[in-house]
Amino acid sequence: MTISMFQASVPVFIRHLNNLSGILDKGLAHANAKKIDESVFVNARLAPDMFPLSRQVQIACDAAKAGAARLAGVELPSFEDTENTFELLEERIAKTIKFLQTLSKEQIDDKEDHAIIYTQRGKESKFVGQQYLLDYVLPNLFFHITATYAILRNNGVDVGKKDFLGNF
Repeated sequence: MTISMFQASVPVFIRHLNNLSGILDKGLAHANAKKIDESVFVNARLAPDMFPLSRQVQIACDAAKAGAARLAGVELPSFEDTENTFELLEERIAKTIKFLQTLSKEQIDDKEDHAIIYTQRGKESKFVGQQYLLDYVLPNLFFHITATYAILRNNGVDVGKKDFLGNF
């Protein structure tokens, strides 16, 4: 049995963004229960030179929407990076999922050898579809979701592996 480019991308992105939303829910619940201003968590970092939680969530969403848009050959939606509360971060995740749900199998399947070329931070990147998905988009998505998870875990939020993986 083979797996299609669509199966390996959009449903995976949606699943893990939903899991990320659940992790944020636990972060907010913990902040409320402990009477900690949520900005403490939203601005928390694992290390001084790492992005804060808010940016980790933004980048996770960007990885999913950019990856899917480039594979589908559609215009990449632009979201401003202004989220500074759990609620706003959740809204960004929801907007990203809504965009992903507009994409079809026909737009993404059979794009394994499709050229993906884009410029980011002044550097041109060149991939072919499957390499782009497997070697760049998925690891990037998982890295930033994991960083979000780790920031909250490091700050005492009761999250575990099941929260990252979600329900089966």
